[in-house]
Amino acid sequence: MTADTEGGDRRRGGIAADKIRILVVDDHALFRGGITGVLSREREFEVVGEAADGRSAIEMAGAVSPSIVLMDLSLPAPGGLETTQRIRREFPAIAVIVMAQDEDEESLFASIKAGAAAFVIKDLSPEDLIHVVRRVAMGEFLINDKVFSKPAVASRVLKEFRELAVYGQEAQPIFAPLSPREVEILDNIAQGMTNKQVAYALSISEQTVKNHMSSILRKLAVNDRTQAVVYAMRQGWIKMPED
Repeated sequence: MTADTEGGDRRRGGIAADKIRILVVDDHALFRGGITGVLSREREFEVVGEAADGRSAIEMAGAVSPSIVLMDLSLPAPGGLETTQRIRREFPAIAVIVMAQDEDEESLFASIKAGAAAFVIKDLSPEDLIHVVRRVAMGEFLINDKVFSKPAVASRVLKEFRELAVYGQEAQPIFAPLSPREVEILDNIAQGMTNKQVAYALSISEQTVKNHMSSILRKLAVNDRTQAVVYAMRQGWIKMPED
């Protein structure tokens, strides 16, 4: 799309600037075309590219700046999981929806670790796909719902998540939407610490703590730190305060 075209779109009501930009990644041309056709019928969607393999997907993610990538799990090497990890690491603003043939627990767990925002089965209806894309575009992490419906997966995720929160502060987030550092901050706040005390305990600035708290409130869609702590305790992300 040229600059002139973009300007024309903006003059026609700013529709283009508000569209959800989508990159479709699948090694089957017919399936890619079908998804593109379904999504292109929705006025708020714009399919900005298609890729048949992981390397092309990573290159296109940088070139066309999608807001969402629909990622085939069973791509040839580099596979869908590795490609998802690369995209999430290099372009953290892009959300990835993983598409799988079957909902097996290993694939779900691996998709969580890769940073996917949602995990869907390829035989879902066009209406359901559109609904998932819209929700992910609004910042939701639908993969969490999948986790809590499968106790075995939830147990594995929470175990690794807690270990990362203790031992790997600089690691990539293992359990969307909170990073290990954000969980650690919430854990300290649950013990009754103020922002200043948390900053001192973690050897970071008070402003950094405030920035993390703003991110936490936004990700969890809650209004204050108390609600965030209660939510995190219910999910098992942080422990109850000790008397």
